[in-house]
Amino acid sequence: MSSYKIASLALAVSAAFSTSALSQETTTTEKKESALEKITVTAQKRTQSIQEVPISVATLSGEKFESIFSGGEDILALAVRVPGLYAESSNGRVAPRFYIRGLGNTDFDLAASQPVSIIMDEVVMENVVLKSFPLFDVQQVEVLRGPQGTLFGRNTTAGIIKFDTVKPTQDLEGYAKAGFGSFGTMNFEGAISGGLTDDLSARLSVLSQDRDDYIDNAFTGEDDAIGGYDEKAYRLQLLWEPSADFSALLNVHGRDLEGTASIFRANVFDKGSNDLNANYDRETVFYDGDLEGDGIDNNPQAYEGFGTSLKLEYDMDTVTFTSISALETAEGSSLGDIDGGFFIDTNFDGVAEETGPGFIPFSAVTKDELNDLEQYTQEFRIASNTNDPMNWQLGAFYYDASFNVTSIDGYFGATTVFHENQTWALFGQSSYQVNEKLNVTAGIRYTHDSKSLAVGEQNVNGFALVTGDALIQDYDDINVSDGQASYELSANYRITDDMSVFARYANGFRAQTIQARDVAFEASPSVADAETINSFEIGFKSDLLDDSLRLNAAAFYYTVDDMQFSAIGGGNNFTALVNADQGEAYGFEVDAQWLATDELSFTAGYSYNHTEIKDDSLTISPCGTNPGFGSTGNCTVTDPRPDGFVASIDGNPFPQAPESIFNFTARYTIPMGDDGEFFVFTDWAFQGETNIFLYEAVEFTTDNNFEGGLRVGYENFAHNYTVALFGRNITDEDNVKGAIDFNNLTGIVNQPRIWGVEFKYTYY
Repeated sequence: MSSYKIASLALAVSAAFSTSALSQETTTTEKKESALEKITVTAQKRTQSIQEVPISVATLSGEKFESIFSGGEDILALAVRVPGLYAESSNGRVAPRFYIRGLGNTDFDLAASQPVSIIMDEVVMENVVLKSFPLFDVQQVEVLRGPQGTLFGRNTTAGIIKFDTVKPTQDLEGYAKAGFGSFGTMNFEGAISGGLTDDLSARLSVLSQDRDDYIDNAFTGEDDAIGGYDEKAYRLQLLWEPSADFSALLNVHGRDLEGTASIFRANVFDKGSNDLNANYDRETVFYDGDLEGDGIDNNPQAYEGFGTSLKLEYDMDTVTFTSISALETAEGSSLGDIDGGFFIDTNFDGVAEETGPGFIPFSAVTKDELNDLEQYTQEFRIASNTNDPMNWQLGAFYYDASFNVTSIDGYFGATTVFHENQTWALFGQSSYQVNEKLNVTAGIRYTHDSKSLAVGEQNVNGFALVTGDALIQDYDDINVSDGQASYELSANYRITDDMSVFARYANGFRAQTIQARDVAFEASPSVADAETINSFEIGFKSDLLDDSLRLNAAAFYYTVDDMQFSAIGGGNNFTALVNADQGEAYGFEVDAQWLATDELSFTAGYSYNHTEIKDDSLTISPCGTNPGFGSTGNCTVTDPRPDGFVASIDGNPFPQAPESIFNFTARYTIPMGDDGEFFVFTDWAFQGETNIFLYEAVEFTTDNNFEGGLRVGYENFAHNYTVALFGRNITDEDNVKGAIDFNNLTGIVNQPRIWGVEFKYTYY
């Protein structure tokens, strides 16, 4: 590590400690009546105080979580709501892509792997579609920053996002919530929990989210043609506790989604500028996509899924045995008018007589179908449950998944590929309380991962077969496998009862990946070798001002060897996997929560991430570059171009890695009588400079994106109900979230402003 990087990390930590010291110096002499709630997490697969875990962890729950999702948002709404966390998608409400500390994967294929793992009720959601399961009746969200390979396995090199839902209770309780907002948005959510017998309790949770189509298709003249969705989901949990030593928790859940995929908008940038131009109209598109020859498609999307898990837990004298068996299934499809506009060729000679908005050299519409996805996982753990200085856990994990993906292009036709993936792992972790102040943790995991790919039917009914641009090719099956160890060592030192410092080293890997989307376009599949991360972090956690101020901070540095990237774009919009020699990043996060008075509270968070690709020989074909036609692309590339066409990406930031993230919330209450209060809650999130692609171009860099939310209402404690007015993206910001770069300057923007009203009733 260079002296500059060491100095940067030292400065970040010293600044955080200075803030802490200042807070201690300004402590009031009069003790406050209120204190912040103690937060527990299961980041190490056992319940601990968030202040004791030697990992940079942030949580979301309660009003902050509910406010973020009040306008009918999906899981992508978590983006920039936690320092260091980002998310985006070009697949609508399915297949989200997550990034922590700048590390993620921009690949839009349904077989893509990601270095951020999603864990829902202790079950890994590996496939990108499974990661999008709707969020409702959630107890807490935990964001664990940095590699988590010891306890959670491969493909966790950036970290994990862990969702824990509310569990069944013997006492009768539940809630019902209804919201109505702009564009016909309607959200209904509810749960009921209680005992069926003395030993058996149940909880049923349901969700319904709807929005009307609100975007006009100016090409067809159809009003309100696109933009809506209809999502239904449920979860049934049965908890059997025949004795104090044994429990069995059955979880059955499912979803059904129909709606609109991502909205692609053609030529919304002028060359040389990243500002949205006059072609952009949030409520208008120009779509001519007709993949099946039966009318304009308007980007439909439909997915359904079903899953079940069984957790068995048996407490013995000194150890606890845990078994978690799970099955997840999904299938569905998304269609996109990728060029985002219209292309009229009345002479059928490949030359457009008219295009819009702006110039579009050829029409592009594709459909991806996910079929027969089945994911089976099994985990066994045995862990100590004594009060001895030494705590430990040992475990074994097995994963088996299979699915097929059919890609349909309007010119090349349909191609189907079959994926299989098997993984097994053995792991162990031990924590030792050296003395009353120092705790040391070490862990190791060995993982073996194997993947295979088979190519089925190709170019079925493709017009390219007639023109000779496509051939039925014979591909050999691809089989890859690798076994690696992941390990970590951390220490937590309690300076006082209210402050501790920690240090952590963690090693992990993302398994090898197979990408076969290009088979649909007459190119060969590509394979990326496994990548390996080495991460170092130091930080502190503190509860100050008589437990009214919580201030946590961490600084990190990591390197990724053989870093996997998806090279997307060029004149043919190919998607190829590549390995860069190395990726490097450093930065810090700060999380703060302050109960200023009994009526006024704040939360705030800030993260800084510096990421850099290190490979002086790796080049990418940018934005429509096609040497065969002499085209150098349709955007303003700022990277060196050795041959005038490809771009050298050495020294570039990681794609979709915000350099900075800042978020804060404020809540103010006014008592209303003896049993109620009036409240105002606001939340804001800011996203710093972000490079959308691997290469750097003026048009595909964003900066200073922000969104704000507002919630004003009345809560009655005696009758357990809340009525609130809410707003999401209240300043109606038009923020670019993504782009398609291969045949014009197509952009993807955020959701529009939503105003609404919400009612919630809770019963005990």
